[in-house]
Amino acid sequence: MSANTISINQQMAHFEGRDSVWLFGYGSIIFKADFPFIERRPAHILGWARRFWQGSHDHRGTAEAPGRVVTLVPQADAVCSGMAYLITPGVFAHLDHREKNGYLRLVTDIHFGDSEKAEGLIYIASEENAAFAGPASEKEIARQIFRAAGPSGRNSEYLLLLAQALRELGSDDAHVFEIEKHLLQLEREAAAAHQCADGTRA
Repeated sequence: MSANTISINQQMAHFEGRDSVWLFGYGSIIFKADFPFIERRPAHILGWARRFWQGSHDHRGTAEAPGRVVTLVPQADAVCSGMAYLITPGVFAHLDHREKNGYLRLVTDIHFGDSEKAEGLIYIASEENAAFAGPASEKEIARQIFRAAGPSGRNSEYLLLLAQALRELGSDDAHVFEIEKHLLQLEREAAAAHQCADGTRA
């Protein structure tokens, strides 16, 4: 499947006729809502785990040196925390463009607390899309993120902002926080090496 999913997503008719739809954000949508919304609430979905397994060729990396961003993978016992936004269907065009690098619209139940839920929309990049990066160790993922940058900024910024947002939500995401730990170590090592090089030149 092509990495550009705009035309596929535009064919989705599931939410036609509705005045508003809940959108679940589990990655950058948590900390960067660059679209109008009616309401925003912390929420979670079941059966999906957040993983840095999607390549980013258009936002946090380039085609020559892609970064890594999060997608969701099926996992029976998983609970994925995030932020839900109540939006109008007019926002779909913007979201389809923002998420065009491999992400498809899917319908899911979005849970608010323990008892309330609503049918809503998520964008997921599956392993069939051309930009899928696939599994790797958290240390290897951190190394790739450390090196990558794209039109939306450094890949490390994406990781650090996501980790901060998850902490603010009270979410303990071991995968994300382990990658963050390795990234911060890489940044400390790079800063130390830079200081040493400056001292040598002086």
